[in-house]
Amino acid sequence: MIASKLSRCIFFLLLIISPFFTFAQSATIKGVVHDSLNKVFPDVTVGVLGKPIGTTTDEKGQYTLQVPSGETIKIVFTSLGFTADTSIVNLKSGETKTVNKSLHGKVFEMHGVDIEGGSLKKINITPINPKNVSSIPTPNQSVEDLLKTMPGVSSANELSSTYSVRGGNYDENLVYINDFEVYRPLLVRSGQQEGLSIINPDMVDDIRFSAGGFDAVYGDKMSSVLDIQYRKPKKFGGSINLSALGGSIELENRSKNSKWYYMIGARQKSTQYLLNTFETKGEYRPSFTDGQFLAGFQPNKKFNVEIFANYAYNRYQVVPTDRETNFGTINDAKRLTVYFEGQEIDRYQTMTGAVSTTYHPNDKVKLKLIASGYNTQEHENFDILGQYYLDQLETDLGKATFGQVAFNLGVGSFLNHARNSLDGDVFSLEHKGEVDENKTIWQWGVKAEHEYFDSKLHEWYYNDSSGYSIPSSRDSANPAISLNDVVISSATLSSNHYSGYFENILDLSDSSQLVLTSGVRANYSDLNSQLVISPRVSLKYTPKNHKNLSYRLAGGFYYQPPFYRELIGIDGTVYPNTKAQQSIQVVFGSDYTFLALGREFKLTSEIYYKFLDNIIPYEVDNLRIRYLPNYSATGYARGLDFRLFGDFVPGVESWASISFLQTYENIKGDYYYTRYNAEGEEIIKGFTFDQNATDSVKTEPGYIPRPTDQRVNFGLFFQDYLPKFPTYKMQLSLLFGTGLPFGPPGADRYQDVLRTPQYKRVDIGFSKQLIGDEVKRKPHSKFFGGFESLSIGLEVFNLLQVSNVASYTWITDVTNARQYAVPNYLTGRQLNIRLNAKF
Repeated sequence: MIASKLSRCIFFLLLIISPFFTFAQSATIKGVVHDSLNKVFPDVTVGVLGKPIGTTTDEKGQYTLQVPSGETIKIVFTSLGFTADTSIVNLKSGETKTVNKSLHGKVFEMHGVDIEGGSLKKINITPINPKNVSSIPTPNQSVEDLLKTMPGVSSANELSSTYSVRGGNYDENLVYINDFEVYRPLLVRSGQQEGLSIINPDMVDDIRFSAGGFDAVYGDKMSSVLDIQYRKPKKFGGSINLSALGGSIELENRSKNSKWYYMIGARQKSTQYLLNTFETKGEYRPSFTDGQFLAGFQPNKKFNVEIFANYAYNRYQVVPTDRETNFGTINDAKRLTVYFEGQEIDRYQTMTGAVSTTYHPNDKVKLKLIASGYNTQEHENFDILGQYYLDQLETDLGKATFGQVAFNLGVGSFLNHARNSLDGDVFSLEHKGEVDENKTIWQWGVKAEHEYFDSKLHEWYYNDSSGYSIPSSRDSANPAISLNDVVISSATLSSNHYSGYFENILDLSDSSQLVLTSGVRANYSDLNSQLVISPRVSLKYTPKNHKNLSYRLAGGFYYQPPFYRELIGIDGTVYPNTKAQQSIQVVFGSDYTFLALGREFKLTSEIYYKFLDNIIPYEVDNLRIRYLPNYSATGYARGLDFRLFGDFVPGVESWASISFLQTYENIKGDYYYTRYNAEGEEIIKGFTFDQNATDSVKTEPGYIPRPTDQRVNFGLFFQDYLPKFPTYKMQLSLLFGTGLPFGPPGADRYQDVLRTPQYKRVDIGFSKQLIGDEVKRKPHSKFFGGFESLSIGLEVFNLLQVSNVASYTWITDVTNARQYAVPNYLTGRQLNIRLNAKF
């Protein structure tokens, strides 16, 4: 009932402004819908294409629909799992016409497709249509960009494929391709350096996502699961995608005897076009390239072998020249002007390979063995010298010099230096098994994994103001140059992980009305000699008399053993004995399907609570996560997620998501002193005149916001087309997120209580379909006859020209007391031309 009332409120405005109930001149169509066995077909959606007019068939398969007269309209008959049918009518005012239909089930050509036990294995995970990846108008046009519009998912960087889920950070998300886990580079510190996501959208067949409360079959991380399955090609084909940011090509084929298949994909991307909108001007030379290969051999229905390989080479080089940034408020506006020398050269090379064998002794049993390997070679090298001027701007509107420099606050210079390298390997051998006994499914798995990392970190930051090094040692008896943020470390880490799981999915009713999923995971690491046990359980209930409404309850223990980044402190110190982080989760959700505007919609909602223990505090600087493994904290995350999904426009999927989140942590053993002078004033560097302390008070910060504490997040993916010209289409992506906590650099997490501005991003795309569903290709054409689809489009990135903040540069005066947070902005508005073709 609550979901029903909410859905009515959502559509109330639309119902008022739409000609839903009355027409100046109308006609009537009626009829009966049958299935392929000539039985009456209830609950079939009958609607008018391009208009908010529709109904459903009753228990006898009958329907009656009022339609506008005097114009040609298309009537669409749809039902889940059946091929849609249409009729074109043009009726006179007051005319009644009978239109009967017979819908047939969809037929799929299958070549050794694995049967997955119906819907039992999908009750705790959300499917996403991979076709929408090629439609979303974003700079990356990746699977992750589509995820960012989902409930519980947030991202404040359009150049990156990273995302945060329900208060977790970027390192807490599991990503699988064809059942083996994949990784991303570890030294990346900003979105412009990151390059391509390992997921090639041209090769994707199935996307499943869980924002929490996932089953024991998935691994040991605390936030989310992205489960990707690549296609098994059925015939020769491919795709070509070109744009101002790069291009991709994909080829696939299957042998005539259907025993062999392969798929090859290659991508090249350069974000130079986008980076030129940065406030830091210079010569940007980013180049990101990757190639992927998938091949399979299936000699019979029982046996299948598959090979996957990926190679990626990402290079980022920049020679900055100058920068001018205005910041502050209307009443206190400042300007930072910087002139640069030097350059930055980063290289990230990754290789991934996997071999899997699948054996079906019979129709009920599935056995799979997976061997995979991952290697990353990463290098960061930069020496950037900056000479800066910090000026106060005139804020008096009555003066002719308004907005110009009023006076100088200080001059100085800084030098950023780094020579960082990382060589890492991850090898694993895994077995998965499954027995499907119709009303119950048994699943199990064991995995052995070896990790090896060899890192050399050497970086520091030198700041000088008015000829003095900051922090200043000029009053010392032995003056010396002082460096900031010094990290000098050389470490070799080698560890072995052993894990396993056992899970049962049980249908407690006759038709999946009540489904119980229970399982347990175990993980042991010889690096910290820790064994963790993770029981997990979920229950889904669908009322017998309300099959359009279902409820889900899930919970369990989720441990995350430390990986490379969690073991390295902010100063480069290695903490090999760091224990696994823990999250105890409870998730309650519902799915409500209803009819509105003549079409079917689905409203999902979830409420969750996560108790966090033994978590490692961290700071986020753009995409760089700097952990504090010498500390431990307890915390929590709680929130609400909603998603409205359906064909807002007939025939194309769209959705809107909104999330509310609060996540806090309490670092064990942290404290600071507040100092007071003789007058009882709190001493604040750079502000209090009397800096001589006569008293102090010890303060324990208690609970403070975590770096991902984004209170409200909204995502929208919307598609539309011109009703009379359906080959002209529009796609829109909208993201909104409230500010995130941040603070000055250093290990004092209690200072990170400032908030970044809101993240607001709108990307829009317009396309013309030259060949496709609405425009049939011409077989006699020598060139276009070979294409299944062909479209050309124009995209506008950052349509509203919002200056979103990626991070902050901290400028300090000569006293090392007063600091200024200068925002580093993301990309501005930019146009992009895109060509998509499939053959």
